[in-house]
Amino acid sequence: MYNPYELRKSSLIAELSAGGIEAALITSPGSIFYLTGFHSDPHERFMGLLINPKESTYTLFVPALDQESASEEAMVSKLVAISDTDNAYELLGKEADNSATAIGVEKRHLNVATYEQLAGVFHKAAFRDVEPLLMRLRLRKSAEEIELVRAAVVIAEKVLQEAAAKAAVGVSELELNAEIEYRLRVLGGDKPAFETSVLGGARSALPHGRSGEYRLKENDFLLIDMGVYKGGYCSDITRTFVIGEGTAEQARIYDAVLAANHQAIAAAEAGRTLAVVDRAAREAITSRGYGEYFTHRVGHGFGIDIHELPSVHGSNESLIETGLLFTVEPGIYVPGVGGVRIEDDIYIGDDGKPQVLTSFPKELQHL
Repeated sequence: MYNPYELRKSSLIAELSAGGIEAALITSPGSIFYLTGFHSDPHERFMGLLINPKESTYTLFVPALDQESASEEAMVSKLVAISDTDNAYELLGKEADNSATAIGVEKRHLNVATYEQLAGVFHKAAFRDVEPLLMRLRLRKSAEEIELVRAAVVIAEKVLQEAAAKAAVGVSELELNAEIEYRLRVLGGDKPAFETSVLGGARSALPHGRSGEYRLKENDFLLIDMGVYKGGYCSDITRTFVIGEGTAEQARIYDAVLAANHQAIAAAEAGRTLAVVDRAAREAITSRGYGEYFTHRVGHGFGIDIHELPSVHGSNESLIETGLLFTVEPGIYVPGVGGVRIEDDIYIGDDGKPQVLTSFPKELQHL
């Protein structure tokens, strides 16, 4: 029977062995889920997947309060529950090969305190960063993963449609934000993929702005950036609307971003570089006189985490491959006027062509 978790762990073990890494401790919840099927946020508690390439064994350490869930979901050789009175690193030391000289860890996921504890367990070892290896394994999404992403997209778009219907003069950003996060759960989403952003008027020119007390006015831009988790995978979508008739300048800004969105998606074909996608979007916006107001990369990978590889920017000369999943989200942000971003989720199919997973209308909608 097809088991994606066993295949992923086998691929990782082959890479670890080839690199001379005698053991690996994976501590990021996303990669633990990718390898075992169990997802949990341990908060301040210790959680880790200890991998022994020589023996092909996988020991999952989880907080005791997650023991029952992990025993049902985790595809591992052994499960070790850690109570709040246990010393997690003593338990780790009992299971680990203390004589190992090369240990794989995710360096960006370790703080100094954790590193010092691990150094006490693996006192002979040099620590090698295996996060790039894990990210390469996670880079190309399978058909099964994409179906989960599609489910998350469907929910997000239903929620977005309902939110747009409630947007009107006098409604605040926070009111719409609360409605979005309530409706996404009612419609079957597990949780927001990130902090939902609802921005109106000139505040829509804040690329990473947080929703506040601002109440919508006539001729405001309304930018909504949201995503949903479903089954461990997420979606990410942004649409921008106008309250009322809008202005000629708003129409020009919107048309420039829409052209950039279309051109970037058309450029996203296997065999081309990721840089080409960013440049296509940037050229469309620059040619219309708004180049200085497009201040971020055109997209990013996502899946289990909301930000994964690849990073889609103008200096990334990596080739686009089948199986890549990333956003295309050009934007223009004019201080004092407002901002527009149009974000779609793109999958590179087996034919090397871009599949647009998001289907929410992109033509300017007046609410």
